[in-house]
Formats: sequence, C-alpha cells, structure tokens
Amino acid sequence: MMRPNKVYHRLSLLSLSLLPPSLSPNLNLNARFPSSSIRTPAHLRTHSRNASKPSMVASRFPYLVPVSSVFAREGTPGGGSANTSVTFTEEDDENVAIGVKYRLPPLEIRDIVDAPPLPALSFSPLRDKILFLKRRSLPPLAELARPEEKLAGIRIDGKCNTRSRMSFYTGIGIHQLMPDGSLGPEKEVRGFPDGAKINFVTWSNDGVHLAFSVRVEEEESSSSKLRVWVADVETGTARPLFQSPDIYLNAVFDNYVWVDDSTLLVCTIPLSRGDPPKKPLVPSGPKIQSNEQKNVIQLRTFQDLLKDEYDEDLFDYYATSQLVLASLDGTVKEIGTPAVYTSMDPSPDEKYLLISSIHRPYSFIVPCGRFPKKVDVWTTDGKFVRELCDLPLAEDIPIAFNSVRKGMRSINWRADKPSTIYWAETQDGGDAKVEVSPRDIIYTQPAEPQEGEQPKILHILDLRYGGISWCDDSLALVYESWYKTRRTRTWVISPGSKDVSPRILFDRSSEDVYSDPGSPMLRRTPAGTYVIAKLRKENDEGANILLNGNGATPEGNIPFLDLFDINTGSKERIWESDKEKYYEGVVALMSDEKEGDICINDLKILTSKESKTENTQYYIQSWPDRKLCQITDFPHPYPQLASLQKEMVRYQRKDGVQLTATLYLPPGYDPSKEGPLPCLVWSYPGEFKSKDAAGQVRGSPNEFAGIGPTSALLWLARRFAILSGPTIPIIGEGDEEANDRYVEQLVSSAEAAVEEVIRRGVAHPNKIAVGGHSYGAFMTANLLVHAPHLFCCGIARSGAYNRTLTPFGFQNEDRTLWEATNTYVEMSPLMSANKIKKPILLIHGEEDNNPGTLTMQSDRFFNALKGHGALCRLVILPFESHGYAARESIMHVLWETDRWLQKHCVSNTSEVSADIDTSKDGASNEVAKSEKKAVGASGGSAAELTDDFESEQLHSKPTLLM
Repeated sequence: MMRPNKVYHRLSLLSLSLLPPSLSPNLNLNARFPSSSIRTPAHLRTHSRNASKPSMVASRFPYLVPVSSVFAREGTPGGGSANTSVTFTEEDDENVAIGVKYRLPPLEIRDIVDAPPLPALSFSPLRDKILFLKRRSLPPLAELARPEEKLAGIRIDGKCNTRSRMSFYTGIGIHQLMPDGSLGPEKEVRGFPDGAKINFVTWSNDGVHLAFSVRVEEEESSSSKLRVWVADVETGTARPLFQSPDIYLNAVFDNYVWVDDSTLLVCTIPLSRGDPPKKPLVPSGPKIQSNEQKNVIQLRTFQDLLKDEYDEDLFDYYATSQLVLASLDGTVKEIGTPAVYTSMDPSPDEKYLLISSIHRPYSFIVPCGRFPKKVDVWTTDGKFVRELCDLPLAEDIPIAFNSVRKGMRSINWRADKPSTIYWAETQDGGDAKVEVSPRDIIYTQPAEPQEGEQPKILHILDLRYGGISWCDDSLALVYESWYKTRRTRTWVISPGSKDVSPRILFDRSSEDVYSDPGSPMLRRTPAGTYVIAKLRKENDEGANILLNGNGATPEGNIPFLDLFDINTGSKERIWESDKEKYYEGVVALMSDEKEGDICINDLKILTSKESKTENTQYYIQSWPDRKLCQITDFPHPYPQLASLQKEMVRYQRKDGVQLTATLYLPPGYDPSKEGPLPCLVWSYPGEFKSKDAAGQVRGSPNEFAGIGPTSALLWLARRFAILSGPTIPIIGEGDEEANDRYVEQLVSSAEAAVEEVIRRGVAHPNKIAVGGHSYGAFMTANLLVHAPHLFCCGIARSGAYNRTLTPFGFQNEDRTLWEATNTYVEMSPLMSANKIKKPILLIHGEEDNNPGTLTMQSDRFFNALKGHGALCRLVILPFESHGYAARESIMHVLWETDRWLQKHCVSNTSEVSADIDTSKDGASNEVAKSEKKAVGASGGSAAELTDDFESEQLHSKPTLLM
C-alpha cells in the first residue's frame, strides 16, 4: 500500500495496462486514496501513491484521475511550449501528395489548442491549504527527440534517469483556504532555479512541508538528473533535501516517500555507479529461445523488451537504486544494498517498510512487471525483518481474462491498523479457465508475527479478488468480479470478529450502470491512510456510511450522495446533482481531519459543478445549512466556442438496441438558415454481454464540452456538426461471442447514427466523415469496407488493421487466432483492402509502443490500399508514441485532418442517397455471407493494451489531486 498525495505528469498516452480500467479483474482496492479520487484526461495523467482501485469504486469524474501503480504510465501532454527549431510552413499545394515540413492548422483551431492550460490542484492533508501546480502548453518536438532506452517494456531517459517523456510543473502556488470558503492570496514556492522542471509533488502527513523533484536543462555536457527539494509550506521557501550535490533521484520506478513528518526514504542513483555499459561490437553468441519442455506459453505482442545480455546490463544500470533515509535536519543514511527497487511503503504506524524489488533471471519475452519479484519487511531504519515472498519469473500467465500471477499478490498494509499486512493468493494456479472453489483466498498477518504464528484467512472468494476498503475491526468491504460474466460482488466482513459471518452487500452486473449503488467515501487518517468514513445522526444508532454514486439514468447521469445503513440497507439521499442545467459531483470529504465518526451536522464535502458552456469549478458545501462556497473561478478556456450547442441524442438500432450519442453544433447554428452541415462522426466500439446494458445511457448532457489537443470538437470552429461517441455496442449474449457478429453490429450501429443526424436535418448526407483513434481507427477502416454508403471519407489514427498480427487476443476478444480464425480474418480490414473506395487518412506515431497497434499496422495497410488504387494517405509522426504529444506533431495532425475534411467532406459532390435504406443491400448481403461461416471456438486472450484511446477530454479542465 502506498501513500497518496504524490503526483507527477507524463507526456504521451497511457501504455502499460493489461486491461482497460473498466475490465481489469485485479484492480487493487486497498488504496489510501479516497474513493472520490478523480480521473484526469490522459494528457493530464497524474500519478499518486497507491491510488489504484477497482472499477466499481472508480471516480465519477472522467476528467480527473487518481493515480496509478508503481510502474509509471505514459499519458498525453499536460501542456508544452511553442518554442521549437522545427520549421512550420503554411502553404498547401493541393497537388502535392507528400509534404516535407510540419504544417499549421487554421487559426481558429490553433487558437483553441494553444489556450493556456489550467493548473492542477492539490489539497493539504489538513484541508486548510490548496496547491496550484502550474503547467505549460504543448511541448516542443525536441523534447520527444531526446534519446531513450527501450528496456523491459518501459522507456527510460538516461540523461535524467527517469521514465522518458515526463511532463512537469513550472511552479507551485500555495493558497490558504479561508473559513468562509474563499482562497487567500497566492504564496509562490521559491528558491529553486529559474526554469526548473518540477515533478513528484508530495505533502508531508502533517501538511507542514512539501517534497518535490527539480531538474534543470543545462548544457549538453552537464547533468539534468533530478534532485529532491523540500519547501516550508508557511513561508514558501524551498531548499535541496541533500546537502551533497552528488545525490540524484532514481525515478525509473518508485522515487521517494515520507516515512514520518521529518524523514523521507529516497531511491537514489548509487554513488558508486560508473558509466553505462558499452555495447559489444561482436555479440557473444546467437539469440536463442527454446521450448524443448513443450510448455504452453501464450504471449501478447509486448513492445520494448530486453533483447540480449547487453540490454539486461543496461536495464540494471538505470533501474538499480540505493535507498537513502534523509531527514530535514540534514542527516543522511544509506539502508540496504543497491537493487532494482520498485516500491517502498511505510506502515501506518511508521515502524516498518514494505520493500518490493525485481531481480534476475530476466526475460526476453515479457516486460519487467513479470520479472522475479521479492517483497520484504524492513524496519523504517533499514533493518531487515523477514521475506514475505520471492516470486519466480512469470512468463506463463494464461492469457484468459482474470488470469493472474501465482503466489502472493496485492500485498498491502491494512489502512486501519498500525502494521498488519494482507494479501491474496490464487487457488486456480492463476488460470481463469480452471474451475475451482474457492478461487482466491485473502490472508492477513502482523508485520512481525510471533514464532510459529501462521497467516490467518480473512475471506475466501469464488470470483477474482478485486481489493478491500477498510474501516475498522467491525467493518470492511471486499470486492470480487469475473469478467466473462461481468459479475461483480461486494462483501461485508467484520475483520476483528470470527462470530460475524461475511455477507453479500451487492451482487450485480458491472455493465448495469443503472443499478450501481455507488462507492463508499473514504476519509483520511492521521497516519495518511484512507478508510471508510462512518457518519452518525442524532438519536440514530445505525452504522451509516456515505455512498457516492454516478447516478446513471435514462436521462443521463445525476450524481448523488446517499447515507447508507450498512446493517439494514436503508438509504437516505442527502445530496443530488442539479438535473436541469448543471452537472455536479462529490469529489472528496473535507471534514475528515478529526478522528472518530463524523456527525452529519459537521459534514463538509468538496463538489464540482459545470454546465454545457461553463467550465468546471470547485465548491465546498457544509451541513447542516448546506452552505455552498465557490473556491475556484477558472476562465472559459476557449470563449470563441462558449455558446456551442450540445445535446445527448437517443435512437434505435434495427435490432431494437437503444443507442446514445452526443451531438455538438457550432455556436449560433440555425438549421433553417444554414441547412445541413458537414458532419464528423468520432467513436470507439465497446463490448457488452446484454442488449439492455448496451442500451443504457452513460454520461450527462450537462457536462462541460472540454476540448483536447486532438479532439474532434475542434471542428466546431470550422462549422462542422460533431457526433461524438455514438454507442457502437458489440453484443455477445449468453454463450455467443460478441465479435462473431462484429461487422453486422458495427454497420447497424453506424447506420442508426447516420440516419439520426440526417433525420434531424443537421448533417448533409453526402458530407458525413467518420474517424477514430486506436480501436476507433480499426472501426473506421471496417466501416469504409462494410458501409461505404454511409461515409464520404475516414480518418484513422494509431490503429490496427490486421488482427492476425495480434494472434493471442486483441481488445476484448477472448480467443486466439487458431480458435477463431474466421473472426480474426473477417474483422481485419486489411483482408478487404480491395473493397475500400472512399478516401482514408492514416496517421500513426513512429514509436508506437502499444502491443495491439504497432506502427507497421498502418504501413502495411497503406501499402495494401495503394496496391488496389485506393485514395489514401499515410502520415508517420517521428518520435510519437500511441498518442501524440509534441506541438509540431499535434498541429500537423490537425492540419492533415482539416485538409482531408475540407477536400473530401466539405467539397464532396458525389451522389449519395439521403435514404440510407436504399443503399444498404450490398453491405447487408456481405454481412449475411460472413454470418454463414461457422466460427465455433472457445478459449481466452487478454485485452488489447488500449491507450485511453484518444483522451478527448480535455486539456481545458482542471486536474485535482487530493
């Protein structure tokens, strides 16, 4: 378990999660981060210690994020700089097929993208101060062009000795939160060098100090490694933590953590480390892989793996740390020996440390998360206590959903105890295809058990363990889920009483958002952990907790806060979002600074509020008078679109499934005067187990229309209608696999969406374009193959087009190529490249590290299209990964997209019937033919590593870190 309040920014898109968040079966619920942790768009992705949690208690705010695991992820930029040495040109020769310079999009788009980013916010542990963490605009391409080492599934900036492509803060402002809810004047943290890049901002538990890292870009020959600084919150004065200028931070994995209010445990670069190993000119031998034991090892197409002994040595060189205890008084003490430490987690009583590390033998076929892993217990002064486990190399984790590593996993401290450890162990060998009961067992044990004391069984589960929310010895909530059936259950247990039997509190489908009861709100303890908040009412002896819910309804989300009696199940709604104009949400408890149950009359919460045209602002609401105090006043990020029109529209697919989309129209648009507009449909398919779940409404019509750097909504400024996120459900009911009818359902969903915008008179039937990112690009190509009657052109970014290149599963496909050959082939638009007759623009990052969307996917698809005379264009972006980060790249992507839309959509004069039904026959016949082919197979695979697929949400929204 890791402490909260540590945050850092990364640039490119999220890359190393084995499952999309909503599908992950093994998310850890035992975070000290509050249940109201906030979700950020990928380009503002922040990271905090131990904030991972299961999807069932995930944040209700799609634009704010709780953070991630010890293994840092990549996210699209939180901002950057316009300064660049790369040449831009604005001339556009329509007859030149190949451009040689970066281009700029029209000014009306450029102005929105270059709008100054809003700061990230972070509240002090005592809730009396707020940090404004300042950010820059988009970074220059020169930053992405820095050399990076691709090792063991991660990318390392050797010059900084951290993950590559890190974004950063440019300054820290401190505001006092006044008793009336207003903010005091800003106090700027000062003392560090001008132009410093700030990362890993962390509060001490008492809220008196801040720790953060600083790096300064110096001359090429000088070091730009990270140094740890500390600041006094009252004065704003900052200074280096280490007096020696030779002690640098190693931030490849974990970096530092407050052990107590005056001491930090820091991962440092070993002082004895010399120069990097040199690659031998002549290898010591051939590269050999063997399976002479005939083991069954099925693996995804992982990227950036170790290739040889030299890579192993290089990985050790950069990842090895020396742990150092550093006090604010200047005392420095090395503890332990240098190793590849991946996490450091102090116990709540500050007496022990959970220390995780990875070690050899390494692997050339799996990333470092599967390397041999050792977890030890130390005292906080560095004395070894005992080894909890030493897990072997895990190359053979089955690819079926819900498969896990063998042995101890999810090892954490109990949030409500001084120093008690708990963990889960699989009983099925980690293989989800094995039928066994129980499937997981949760154990608990003191940090230093008495001689002969064995771990105690806390709870047994028949589904896959998903984490625990702790409260006290009388109450904890245990979560389990099973992806194949979408079943999720919440158990109530009494950890301190053997006489009280566990009982199921909620048992539901994870897809059924209408039945979601909400997540328990957590409160911060003096030790810095987070536990379930208990509330008491006058003359009420009930055990009440707060359930913070998304409030999904057929009219859209209406977030709520329920007072819930854990024993009787009775509910009282004490807060609900405005239904008419605003979208509001409960972000966090602000009355958790005192121990004990919270009196309902002392309740204080942080809420957010936004509307279609008003940016997100934050408020503090207090009981019993429900007084509301606004604490932020962020300006509208793009006033030129302040009066855009937004509507959540509902329509029906031909098989009866209800679909939802968000329709955006330009400011001042009047259909009676302007007539139908060119339209851009931008979407991403999703898989469901039932038609009812697929037809449920997700999102709210009142949410602010935030616009990210590559958002489709930018074309509102070019007078386009935008149909954003139309539901593209791929449904597999019962034993049916969804993808066996992928093409049929994809085309049917698209037809329904197009019919709706034409029926409304807002879209010109000849001028409807389709686009998407990642799996949305895959969708786009398939629609141009199977539904050419619907769209005039397509834009496909960072997609995959040949599923046989991902033979052990993709996205949410649960079978291998050999188990479902026909499905893989028929879903691959590359196999039907000869049928694409509409213009298609392909864009891809040259350094895409997503296993499912290698850059060669676009390259090969383009060559197939060109080989059949298709009207197509391929743009490869140097240095870019799955998402795009540099200003030059993003501006050029927008120029390419705008050029494509103006040329093949706005100017389209081809004859397309407004009556979609009259032109369906060809596609319908094709689907019927494919349906006759039997694809009977079963098995399993892992989901494609989807990178937050385009993070259309929105650099304009503030990020909040509790």
